Amino acid sequence: MYNIQHKTVATNGINLHVAQAGPEDGALVILLHGFPEYWAGWKAQIPVLTEAGYRVWAPDQRGYNLSDKPESVAAYNLDELAKDIIGLIDAAGEEKAYVVGHDWGAAVAWWIAINYPERVKKLTILNVPHPSVMFKTIRSTPRQLLKSWYIFFFQIPRLPEFLISRGNWRAGVEMMRSSANDGTFSPADLDGYREAWGRPGAFTGMLNWYRAIVRHQPKRRRSSRVTVPTLMIWGVKDVALDRSMAQPSIDYCDQGRLIFLETATHWVQHDAPDRVNKLLLDFLSESE
Repeated sequence: MYNIQHKTVATNGINLHVAQAGPEDGALVILLHGFPEYWAGWKAQIPVLTEAGYRVWAPDQRGYNLSDKPESVAAYNLDELAKDIIGLIDAAGEEKAYVVGHDWGAAVAWWIAINYPERVKKLTILNVPHPSVMFKTIRSTPRQLLKSWYIFFFQIPRLPEFLISRGNWRAGVEMMRSSANDGTFSPADLDGYREAWGRPGAFTGMLNWYRAIVRHQPKRRRSSRVTVPTLMIWGVKDVALDRSMAQPSIDYCDQGRLIFLETATHWVQHDAPDRVNKLLLDFLSESE
C-alpha cells in the first residue's frame, strides 16, 4: 500500500494536479476520470493497482478541481486533452503507459490510442463508445439522441452552471445519485464532488468539454482503428449511453475484448469495484 502524493505537473502549456501512488519503478498506469468527477473517481482502483506494483497517476484533467482552467472553449478540444496526457507520460519519463479511462476520460483515452498508439501499452475503456461510433449513433439513432439531451443543454452559456450549482449543487448531486445504484456514492463522496465543482472556474471548465466537442471538431492523425490491446468494460444500466454502441466500438479494435456488467450503471468502477479491479489487473498482467 502506497500513500497518495499530490503533485503539480506541467504539460502541454498548462499545469495539472496529479494524484500519484505506487513504486517509481513500476509500470505506469494513467487513470482518466470523466464528468463530473475528479481524480478521486478512481479511489477504489488506486490502492489495488499500487499493491500490484504499478505506478499510478490519476490527474484532475484540465478544467477540473485543482488543475488549470483555460478560459477559451477551444482549449478543451479533444486534441488538446490528449496532448495533456501525452505530456504526463513524458513527465513520468516513460515511452508508454497503460491508459484507463471512464466517461470523458475514456473519450480522451480512445483519442490517444487512435492518434498516439506508440505511447500506449494497453487501453482500458469504461462505458464510452469509440468516437466514430458515438458520432454516427447520435446522428442516426433517435433513442441515443434523446439520451444525449444534456450535451445540447450544456451549450447554453452560464445557464447550466447557474441551475446545477443552486442549493449547494442539488441538481448535480441528484444526477449522480439517480444514475447510479443505490448507495454507490456516500455522503462523503458527494461532499468531495461539491468541493471540486465549487472551485473558481471549475464547473465552466468542465462544461467546456461538451461545448468544445460541438464547436471544435478534433482532427485524426491517422485511421480510426485501434491497434493496441483493448479491454472495454460496460455497465449495462447506463442511463446516458446505450449498450448497442459497445460491440461496434470493440469492432474498431484489432485486439479487443468486451465485458458487460449487467447490474452496473454508467458509474461502473464505483458500482462494481471488485469486479472491475479484477478485470483490470488480469488484463494488464497478460502477456501481449
